[in-house]
Amino acid sequence: MNKREFLQATGALGIGAAALGDVWPARAAAPSAAEPITPAERSARIDKVQELMRAAGIAALLVEAGSTLDYFTGVRWWRSERFTGAVIPAESELAIVTPRFEESSIRESLAIGNDVRTWNEDEDPFELVAGILADRGVKSGRLAIEETVRWFIVEGIRRAAPGIELVAGAGIVRGCRMIKTPAELALMQAANDVTLAAYRQLHGELEPGMRPGDIASLMAAATSAHGGTPEFSLVLLNEASAYPHGSDQPQTLHEDSLVLMDCGCSVHGYQSDISRTWVYGEPTKKQRDVWNTVKRGQELALEAATVSTPAGRVDDVVRDYYERAGFGPGYCTPGLPHRLGHGIGMDGHEPVNFVQGERTPLAPGMCFSNEPGLYIPGEFGVRLEDCLVITDEEPRLFTALSPSIEKPFG
Repeated sequence: MNKREFLQATGALGIGAAALGDVWPARAAAPSAAEPITPAERSARIDKVQELMRAAGIAALLVEAGSTLDYFTGVRWWRSERFTGAVIPAESELAIVTPRFEESSIRESLAIGNDVRTWNEDEDPFELVAGILADRGVKSGRLAIEETVRWFIVEGIRRAAPGIELVAGAGIVRGCRMIKTPAELALMQAANDVTLAAYRQLHGELEPGMRPGDIASLMAAATSAHGGTPEFSLVLLNEASAYPHGSDQPQTLHEDSLVLMDCGCSVHGYQSDISRTWVYGEPTKKQRDVWNTVKRGQELALEAATVSTPAGRVDDVVRDYYERAGFGPGYCTPGLPHRLGHGIGMDGHEPVNFVQGERTPLAPGMCFSNEPGLYIPGEFGVRLEDCLVITDEEPRLFTALSPSIEKPFG
């Protein structure tokens, strides 16, 4: 039974990677030398955010479950109607708030600190937040709220601690998370290595008649086999590639299909994001010309992404080139309707973006996707994406740019 027959037999649209293990066994070891973030590094992160808080006149920072909680404490938790989060004071140790029945689970991943305060279902968790602030000597002053914290939490804290001024915490959190350390970069490199290896494995396994879900499932299986945790596998075939996030119209792979894939995984919580476009067969002259134009846009973005350059300038340079090539103008199609790239790290999309008007200056340690595309509605689209880190000398790619439409993976 080949993979296509297996997928038909199991109704495999969206089938999980684990179910494919028997037909696609692991062919690679887990990423080498990819060590998880250590407690010592998390302690350094706490020191840094406390320094930023003191400089900004902020008494404490509040974060809820999500990547920022993981970033500072190691606690990996999901968001629900039950509040789990952390209070990080500017002058003393942090504390965690969580439902009482979750305490043991929270402590399993807590990498720094030992103060875990719990609430029962008939109690107010935000009274615990107010109590932590009071215990740390914060009875007035400014409490910074991390930018993704939900409104009901803000309202609960305002009610429980009326003497505290709530302010935006985006600046101090971004001041830590946007600049990646060598340990973070190593994990991102491992994730990118996994995704590229999975692509190369997948490329030779495609068969006519496969649907996007079939291909996405095989990509997830290959990613798992190479040691990554699959995060997303977007597969756009034929005309669906003309729309950046696809179409509901059914598509199947056939001779001369254009294939656009956008896939990523995580390794110890750090993500990759790589797009490749190729033709399952022989590309037309128009497809090749558009592909080459997109590739040149990637190269121009690399040339523009230098230290101190405003992030939006990178988008401007590429968009100007595409307009001279006859696309656009601006964000119009046929052309490039989305930003040139986004920040990346623990989240697939992080601040800030390569987008027109973004004035944040590029600094060493910032990481971005470089993903120009050109989309021709009713025909096809091309997107190429690789991630990079800003360095003092020039941007460094995590993966080499795609060589050609005929050899998308080298």
